[in-house]
Amino acid sequence: GSDPMRVAVRPLAAVLASVAGVRAFGPARASLPILRASGARLAMSTGAGEGSEEVAKAQAAAAAPDPETTIFDKIVAGEIPSDKVYDDELCMAFRDINPQAPTHILVIPKQKDGLSRLSRAREDQKPLLGHLLYVAQSVAHSEGLAEDGFRIVINDGPNGAQSVYHIHVHVLGGRQMSWPPG
Repeated sequence: GSDPMRVAVRPLAAVLASVAGVRAFGPARASLPILRASGARLAMSTGAGEGSEEVAKAQAAAAAPDPETTIFDKIVAGEIPSDKVYDDELCMAFRDINPQAPTHILVIPKQKDGLSRLSRAREDQKPLLGHLLYVAQSVAHSEGLAEDGFRIVINDGPNGAQSVYHIHVHVLGGRQMSWPPG
């Protein structure tokens, strides 16, 4: 059947929509608030990561032309220092400089090879993509995250809050993650 919370909130959502221009249960738009019900809670959100510096960076990165050289290319080349936790012939992993969890590590391919976004992956890149995920779980084990669990995130494009257009896998752990993530 139907979700009782959604049914119970719908009349309130309709009232808010007519009075305040609130959009209920629809797709997120940066300028329109969304009404969401979760359990007994009712929250209003723009759905755009209000106040999120990462979302602002992602929007700016999406508006810029796709750079040939990213900050990750410079880290791979050793031009920018990093706190490296893993390195092999295909990829490396290092601690994020703006951690979103007690443990926040990025796994990146050493050669971008056009792989700026997951949505632009080619079939011949499947082995590399699999390797990145294998390394992510390996790093999670070495960081002591495997027993309690961890989160793997790949942001894609402006709505996915991707701020560096060089594919990368976030390994986050060391705390209870919430759901939904964003």
